[in-house]
Amino acid sequence: MTSDSNSYRNLLGIANVPLVLAAAALSRLASRMFALLIVLYALSRFGSPSFAGWLSFAAMVPGLLISPVSGAFLDRIGAQRAIILDMAASSVLLATLTGTDLLASANEVVVLLIVAAYSLTSPLSAAGIRTLLPRLVSSAELDRVNAVDTAIYAAADVLGPALAGAVFSYSGGAATFLAIAVAFALAACCLLAVHLAEPHRPHSGSILHQTWEGLVLVLKEPTLRGLASSYSLYQMTWGALLIVIPVIVGANFHAPENDRITGALWAIVGFSGAIGALVTGYLRTAGRERAVMAIGMAVTAVACWPIAAGNGWAGVVVCLIMAGVAVGPVDVGLLTLRQRRTDPSKFGRVLSVSMSLNLSGLPIGSAVAGLLLGISTNAALLFAAMASAFAAILVRLIPAGR
Repeated sequence: MTSDSNSYRNLLGIANVPLVLAAAALSRLASRMFALLIVLYALSRFGSPSFAGWLSFAAMVPGLLISPVSGAFLDRIGAQRAIILDMAASSVLLATLTGTDLLASANEVVVLLIVAAYSLTSPLSAAGIRTLLPRLVSSAELDRVNAVDTAIYAAADVLGPALAGAVFSYSGGAATFLAIAVAFALAACCLLAVHLAEPHRPHSGSILHQTWEGLVLVLKEPTLRGLASSYSLYQMTWGALLIVIPVIVGANFHAPENDRITGALWAIVGFSGAIGALVTGYLRTAGRERAVMAIGMAVTAVACWPIAAGNGWAGVVVCLIMAGVAVGPVDVGLLTLRQRRTDPSKFGRVLSVSMSLNLSGLPIGSAVAGLLLGISTNAALLFAAMASAFAAILVRLIPAGR
């Protein structure tokens, strides 16, 4: 990186930024480890694939359902306190799972309740990190700090499952639960060391009123509504690829090679996304977020069709590299534009609601692709391409200007 004022080195020299990014890295790594661990644990301890599915459901859905309330609560107590609360609660719950496993007292009901409780606080840190970061940097540094934030997400997506699988295979469920609990506790410690120049000003009034206000704001504000429409369509592409890629790999390779190859392909996507995000942040996107997002979505569409659909196995690899790199510009543009056009006092409510709306496209894309695979893989890839192409067009719904 260069040594000028635009370098990542200078960004990391800003007070509190390294601590918040370290907390983000630790918490996201722990979250990705936990997502795989509960599946491995359910299969190993209870021998039930269906229970593994219910655990995954419990780890996500309760948090998504209450995310609007979580956002209002986040704005009320402040992002820093909200994140610490989530990290501390997650650490305690993981330590509880460690104890129940060691004491051989874990059963389906106990584990399910603990996992659901873990889900309930997770929106606080998911939206909290992205509420706190804009308070630490100038508007000129938003795209750069968002690039590092996105790169951390991409790296955690790669390293988290790999670490969970390795620790679980060598040390078992209790040790892996404990390792994740320690990671959450360290993340909380990083946030405790953060000293904000301006203390949070508590919000008054009914939390239900503030929750409703957040929902209305996202649906009525043109920029937020446009971002939700476009990005949820874009996520349909990734929902489709989550289903299509393992099917294509399974048709070309046999077990156990197919599982390893599928994992390697998604690792490529993660590393490509990190590179794309860092390059985007280095080049700056201020004032050009809409164009950057549209280009990234268009590249993803072309990668799915005709590149993946018409060029065999090599086309699939090229598709994932192209789509992975394109994630960086799309996500950095989304985050920066949303932050620039949102009242800082309402960040928590807006981010919690909009992040839930954005993620809604993922399961829809997976469901549609699953149906289309009954026709052909090319039909599913065409759907993935069309979703990103329409997403790029819908970017025009986002008003121009600052």
